[in-house]
Amino acid sequence: SASWTSSSSSFASGARARASSSARDVTSSSSPSSATMVDPYAYVQSDKELDVVLGPYASKAALAAGTTVVFSTTASVDVLEVERLCDAVGWPSRPRRKIKRALENSFMVATLYEVDVDASGARGETNTGRLIGCARATSDHVFNATLWDIIVDPAYQGQGLGKAMVMQMIRAIIARDVANVTLFADEDVLPFYRAMGFVSDPEGIKGMFLYPS
Repeated sequence: SASWTSSSSSFASGARARASSSARDVTSSSSPSSATMVDPYAYVQSDKELDVVLGPYASKAALAAGTTVVFSTTASVDVLEVERLCDAVGWPSRPRRKIKRALENSFMVATLYEVDVDASGARGETNTGRLIGCARATSDHVFNATLWDIIVDPAYQGQGLGKAMVMQMIRAIIARDVANVTLFADEDVLPFYRAMGFVSDPEGIKGMFLYPS
């Protein structure tokens, strides 16, 4: 993998400050005496950024069927659905509890949902749709943010959704006043990220790794 970085100045023109909060929580009972059942793999976000409709990136068949694609940093995420996406692209299996912890401890969790649209054009709730893409970011909240686990359902690849998700993440991160965005990329996808403005080894900076034995 290669370390890539992008300065926020390249993307700042389209950014709007929508929120400063990155607090997240897992659904829990509001009362000690409540008998409400809690899904152990439900992850609920609480940021205030607005969802973005990515209709132009939806397939013609999907649009004809009355659906659209929505980018969100606030929609809840089902860990089992994230696991499904990982399996679909052939990623190594990860324990569900660790996936959940990774989501909970992230600065941002971005999702792509395919959402129903009725005859009047009204869109359904984002997290009631089908999860077709997700990614997350970690950050110090000021200087740097790093993108991780960028994934799109293979059935929806080749439509520009991956690029749209990354670009929307960058805009949302900049809106939270973070200066730089970095990521790690395999050799075969370097052109994909380069086309979005990422550069490899800026000013001779190299990524270094330690794998404890």
